[in-house]
Amino acid sequence: MAGEPNGVQTPNGRRSLRLPGFDYGQPGAYFVTVCTHRRGCLFGEVENGNARMNDAGQMVERWWHGLEDRFPHISADWHIVMPNHFHGILVIRETLESAGVHRVGADPRVCPSCGVVHRDTGAHTGAPLPRIVQWFKTMTTNEYIRRVESDGWRRFSGRLWQRNYYEHIIRGEADLLRAREYISLNPAKWGEDEENPGKGPRQALVATYN
Repeated sequence: MAGEPNGVQTPNGRRSLRLPGFDYGQPGAYFVTVCTHRRGCLFGEVENGNARMNDAGQMVERWWHGLEDRFPHISADWHIVMPNHFHGILVIRETLESAGVHRVGADPRVCPSCGVVHRDTGAHTGAPLPRIVQWFKTMTTNEYIRRVESDGWRRFSGRLWQRNYYEHIIRGEADLLRAREYISLNPAKWGEDEENPGKGPRQALVATYN
């Protein structure tokens, strides 16, 4: 699964994976893929067609579940933590204007389950998809770095995640069901996954989902 095909060239020379002119803050469902830098397998392994998360993978999953506390206008739908990437469906239910109020009683700086406090990154109710994904990447990176020092997690080179991410705008119930099926079958298809370092040269991720 991936972003809308081809993308556009940005001023800095990188290829944007966002759909030009599309409002990613509007209500809708989005399939998101975030990959580790250089395809490092940091979050576990796939064994007999099942994804086996290590402590780092469980940490990533906790932050995914915590998105709804940080952004009350969204729902975190189906997801999967793979050894070197993450797939998830985010549903934006409301815009900033219609959301109106913040959820009461939740400290958005505190990691769900682990209790680690992080500084505020400026995200707020009604944040668009890119800001939500960036917050997720920042929080998981912050905790991963801390756990490298405290628990001896495997070090990564440069950054935890790739700079960009892939997304697919889900259009209708049938498309949503296909996305959920893709997530469910991802571990079973790890042997042919383009993100699997053992598979060989990486092909364009956009080719994995239409």
